[in-house]
Amino acid sequence: MYCVRNVTDNLYWVGANEHRLALFENIHPIPRGVSYNSYLLLDKQTVLFDTVDWAVCRQFLENVEHVLAGRTLDYVVINHLEPDHGASLEEILIRYPKVKIISNEKAFMMMRQFGFSIDGRIDEVKEGDTRSFGKHTVTFAAAPMVHWPEAMVTFDTTNGVLFAADAFGSFGALDGKLFNDEVNFDRDWIDDARRYYTNIVGKYGPHVQALLKKASGLDIKMICPLHGPVWRSDLGYFIDKYDKWSRYEPEEKGVLIVYGSMYGNTESTAELLATKLVEKGITNVSMYDVSKTHVSYLISETFRLSHLVLASVTYNLGIFPPMHNYLMDMKALNVQNRTAAILENGSWACKSGTLMQEFLESNMKKIGVLEEKVTLNSALSTDQLPDLDALVDSLIESMK
Repeated sequence: MYCVRNVTDNLYWVGANEHRLALFENIHPIPRGVSYNSYLLLDKQTVLFDTVDWAVCRQFLENVEHVLAGRTLDYVVINHLEPDHGASLEEILIRYPKVKIISNEKAFMMMRQFGFSIDGRIDEVKEGDTRSFGKHTVTFAAAPMVHWPEAMVTFDTTNGVLFAADAFGSFGALDGKLFNDEVNFDRDWIDDARRYYTNIVGKYGPHVQALLKKASGLDIKMICPLHGPVWRSDLGYFIDKYDKWSRYEPEEKGVLIVYGSMYGNTESTAELLATKLVEKGITNVSMYDVSKTHVSYLISETFRLSHLVLASVTYNLGIFPPMHNYLMDMKALNVQNRTAAILENGSWACKSGTLMQEFLESNMKKIGVLEEKVTLNSALSTDQLPDLDALVDSLIESMK
């Protein structure tokens, strides 16, 4: 059975929600599911904006057929070809043999790589080109590496709708609620939106900044992303988030404590550190066990907060492996503009702190490491409490 929603005059959401998938891109947990958004415009000519993942293709096809109501499909615009949006293109081409594909040179190259039969059905566009479908005229802007090289966005100059590809998206299934003003975004969605951005697009901040600059010159009234809610109000709120995230500026002053502990001694010291921070007025403190917390959540929190404490045992004369994995993700996703502190532990040959500091200084940009460091030999002793207090004071001073 079809399940569609009207977005604005003659524009319909024909996407679908996925609740069965455990890992997005087979990496990132999505306990609230995910939506695959696709949009269908009914003008003098009919236009489909992107398709969906193969897993929800049946629902998608029923939606498209219902909205078309017997009309043929004239065009499909492919803003982003990644298979969670492009996989169902082949089925569209089979069912609507006269449909033309509007996209760019790199996208068409990738379509051939994926084995799609597109010869004779191509309408290639580039930056600034326009197409008119009757009442509606659209223009195209390249959005390379947001987050694939072929990505572009489409702007409808008639109604101010921006089809934003993977920009302004979020994890989370829509469950009937299509628009941002139908949900409590700050309460229920911002964490998933941040985790989506930081792990999927986070590496490409300069490219997002370039897209935001292009978008600033458009009279955008609505943002239609390929995942998550459609934005029809308070657009500045989400654009500001994207601006901060893509400049790698923290959203909030606060301390993220990520600890790797084998037998609880490093963990208990991290707990005491958090307590002392709160007692001195720094209440925005979050703690995570690096062994139990999926790294995508750690990356999201790293983007959110201004300060980071890395507390790790030494393992095989190196950094605790889950902590090392987290550091590698930080590097891969271009985390910067943060202040870090080190807490290390080792019953003999304690090396983790030195190695973590070397990693930050050699592999990361604009990560300041505080001089104060706490070194444990198995467990925190009362003699070391002044060292912990000094680290607390240094963190607080650096937040002023």
